[in-house]
Amino acid sequence: MNKKLLTTFIHVLALAILLASCAKKLDIFPKNDLTPEKVYSTPEGYKAVLAKIYATLSITGNNGPAGDPDIGGGLDEGSQVAFIRGFFNLQELPTDEAVVAWNDQTIKDFHALQWTSSDPFLKGMYARPIYNITLINEYIRESADAKLAERNITGADADAIRKSRAEARFMRAFNYWVMMDLFGKSTFITEEDGVGSFMPPEISREDLFTYIETELKAIEAELPLAKTAEYGRVDQGAAWALLARMYLNANVYTGTPRYTEALTYAQKVIDAGYTLHSNYRELFMADNDVKGRNEFIFVITCDGARTKAFGNTTFIVHAAAGADNEDFGVNSGWAGYRATKGLADLFPDLTGNTDKRAMFTTSRYGTSPEQIVINDIGVFDNGLHVIKWRNIRSDGGAVSDLNKEFADIDFPVFRLAEMYLIYAEAVLRGASGGNATTALSYINALRARSGAAPISPIDFNLQFVLDERGRELYWEGHRRTDLVRYNQLTTGTYLWPWKGGVASGTAVNSRYNIYPIPAENLNSNPNLTQHPEYKSEQ
Repeated sequence: MNKKLLTTFIHVLALAILLASCAKKLDIFPKNDLTPEKVYSTPEGYKAVLAKIYATLSITGNNGPAGDPDIGGGLDEGSQVAFIRGFFNLQELPTDEAVVAWNDQTIKDFHALQWTSSDPFLKGMYARPIYNITLINEYIRESADAKLAERNITGADADAIRKSRAEARFMRAFNYWVMMDLFGKSTFITEEDGVGSFMPPEISREDLFTYIETELKAIEAELPLAKTAEYGRVDQGAAWALLARMYLNANVYTGTPRYTEALTYAQKVIDAGYTLHSNYRELFMADNDVKGRNEFIFVITCDGARTKAFGNTTFIVHAAAGADNEDFGVNSGWAGYRATKGLADLFPDLTGNTDKRAMFTTSRYGTSPEQIVINDIGVFDNGLHVIKWRNIRSDGGAVSDLNKEFADIDFPVFRLAEMYLIYAEAVLRGASGGNATTALSYINALRARSGAAPISPIDFNLQFVLDERGRELYWEGHRRTDLVRYNQLTTGTYLWPWKGGVASGTAVNSRYNIYPIPAENLNSNPNLTQHPEYKSEQ
């Protein structure tokens, strides 16, 4: 895919993943003789590819950790081409919320904000969404009415496939949002490009924003009504949530604020009937598919028996665990990821804090000020140890993988709490159509759920909302985007331990507000260009 983009399946459909009654239960059946013509010859074949489209966010290859990876190029399947793991690394490691003790290639460069365009982790994360989009484009082409008629697929089967096209277009829009947020400009391909070998063009951040916005609005009426899709699949609520998130960051993406639209779409989600789950901790446990169902808008489903991979939530749980791995519900701790004092400071008086969102280990590592200090990033005992994600069922039942190696925890891409926070921030940034009283009530609803004291209007300001986002959404893949929006990721306005590779923290070059286009992609595709700030990388 680095040399020439082949918009045929090649090995994409070396396996069919059959869609079971629930998107969380994907049964995997290896096939060696499948071609696009064979796969799309029956309605079941379309279901298989649709399942694959969703599964690209939770597994890395055709048959989990033992199978061939979707993306080659010398990249490690578990650590460098998995969506959740790559997204978590790029969104959390450059911030106050995460540091890693390992010496895996360039992984420590992320917290130091010192990466380059030759970084293998960036290469993998650039490749993952483009691979996903290639698969989606093929599905959209093959599900056109003319194709269905050609294959004599009619009636209810044809109607179901037509409806699924909107889901596929959402998934493509979501993958392009990832590219827009992380890399700015992107390789750009759609179903209109057809089949064959060619050098795809690039699309600017501003044009990509417009494309995603247009796509999401075009499919809105074609998606299932909010809260009606089966769990793990997308509906109107997911489209509204992505639009709300995009509009909140529109000033970063395009240079034009769109806070009124952010408020409007956040309110559409809020009014759709989602509710906060009463127990915050249960949102990140092994049965969160049950407990969080009314708060989750869209999730990436992860199942310890059926979606085995080392790059989904299995990674998050193992990486945070050490010798206390039983507290995390896994069979081993990888002794890698912790948080800095920056996250600890969001929870004043940590040892006696009533905020139930402060989920940090106390069994082995403690939360004393001395323990939280990171004298050496490579020493796992240093830092704030996070136990937010746990492969333990809240009902006490057994997890899917009895060996406790692979996790059952679904990854919430969008949940109602984020929409409350978007509404509140949009009001403070001058959005029309909302009001401060409602915004404050949303903030206090989150705080009441967690046992934290309510705030008064005098304390309700933009910095408080950013801090509240940190308390509510930490380790969910939001922090880098938030700090960029507040101009705090690279500047000296906010420093945390080891920011910029300095123990006390330091400002860095503003180019680190965006990731570079990987050098290998630039070398293989003359249509791609580097961000001006990275051309010298000095």
